[in-house]
Amino acid sequence: MLQVTEYDRAAAVEYAHRWAYGRNPRYLDFSNLGGDCTNFASQCVYAGAGVMNETPVYGWFYRSGNDRTASWTGVKYFYAFLIRNLGEGPFAVETSLSQIEPGDPIQIITAGNTAYHHTPIVVRVDGTPTIDTVYVAAHSNDCDCRPLSSYKLRMMRCLHIEGVRKQI
Repeated sequence: MLQVTEYDRAAAVEYAHRWAYGRNPRYLDFSNLGGDCTNFASQCVYAGAGVMNETPVYGWFYRSGNDRTASWTGVKYFYAFLIRNLGEGPFAVETSLSQIEPGDPIQIITAGNTAYHHTPIVVRVDGTPTIDTVYVAAHSNDCDCRPLSSYKLRMMRCLHIEGVRKQI
């Protein structure tokens, strides 16, 4: 039986600050394998969720660089997992920027790109969330407390993590 528990936003943000400019040796660094941003976002979300979804193919887990789901490291698969997950692990809804909170992932398309390609994690919101008051941490172009407005945004989608389902 699954029980919905609260997502620990503080733990996700703490993890993001801790590893924004470094690499946790527990995880493969995908920087030279297409980018490390969603791998980092997954690590942050896992720090806040405390549980993975071990479902083969469509779950969300990391055991090693060669034993993981596409949703752990792939932008579109991470999105699909979070908004469709009815099983164990974190689950989210796509929302407006005004509903975003620290610990939530945002996915962006920047100038020169045509698909969502980057997944930073919100680490701070100063007042009402706008692109000028939301700050993120990310890998690939490593940063911490970077203003969302500093990206050359074409589009973004905000994923608000509503909770975590755990086995009881």
